[in-house]
Amino acid sequence: MVEIFQNIRQLYDFVAPCQELADHVEFFAETSLARTRQHFGQAPIAVKMFASWTPTFYINLGPAYSIDLAHTRYQVKAHEDILLLRNNTVARHNQPTDNIFTVKFYPGGLEAVLGISQVKLTNQLVPLKQILPTQLLGKMRQALPFTERLDLMQSYLLSTYKRNKNKDHYLSVVREAIGEYQASGLQLNTSAVAERLFVTSKTITRYFNRVVGLAPKQYFALLRARTALTVFIADPDNFVPFEYGYYDWSHFNKGVTNFTGQKLSGHER
Repeated sequence: MVEIFQNIRQLYDFVAPCQELADHVEFFAETSLARTRQHFGQAPIAVKMFASWTPTFYINLGPAYSIDLAHTRYQVKAHEDILLLRNNTVARHNQPTDNIFTVKFYPGGLEAVLGISQVKLTNQLVPLKQILPTQLLGKMRQALPFTERLDLMQSYLLSTYKRNKNKDHYLSVVREAIGEYQASGLQLNTSAVAERLFVTSKTITRYFNRVVGLAPKQYFALLRARTALTVFIADPDNFVPFEYGYYDWSHFNKGVTNFTGQKLSGHER
C-alpha cells in the first residue's frame, strides 16, 4: 500500500490529542487487527509513506518487521520500539499480525513536548528506550485496550510538556509560519509568510533550519504537494491545481514527482 494513493488509514484506529497537546501532536494510532485481517488475510503487508518531517514513535506490540529508509533496510525486533523522523520516503514491511502503537508529532512537536530537537534525527532509527521511560514502554505492551494505552502515553506526554513548557521563540515562529501558509491556501512564498510575521526571509529560514531541519521553501513545497495530491486522488475530475499555488498542470505534476519520486501518470483515476 502507498499512502495518499491508497487509504492506509483503514488499517488503524486514530485518536486526536487533548487540546493542550494539539499544537504539537498530530495523532495517536494503533493497528486494527480486525480490519487488517479483513483486507489482507494472511498476506504480508508493505506500507510506503512519503516525507513529512514529522517525528513519530512506533511502539511494537506485535512481531518483528523491517523498514526501508534512505536505501537501507533495518530489522525491528519484537518488543523493539523506535523513533523515526520521516524526512524521506519510508516503507514498512510487516506480517498480518503486525501491531503498532503510533504517536505522530508535528514538525517541532517533539522538541516542544519532550525538549528533543528533531534536526539530528534524519535517516536513522532511534531506540525509543533512549527517549521514553522503560516502565512506560513496558506498561504499553501489556494486554490493554487502545484507549488505556492512549491514556498512558498522553498522560506522560502531558506531564512532561507541563514541566518543560516554555515560550520558545523559534518553535512559536515556525508553528505560526506553517499556520499562515496553510491559511493562505498554500499560496504564499517564504518572503510573504515572513512579512506577515514581521520577520525577514533570512530569519524565518534560520528558524526553520533550527526547528525542522529543512528550509521553509522546501517544507512548504512538501506540504503543498501532500495536500494537493490528497485532494486530487479523492476527486480528480474537480481538482484545480491553481487553487493550491500551482501555475498549471505541468507545475503540479512536477511537484508530485518531487514529492513522491514517481510520475502522476497511471494514478489519475
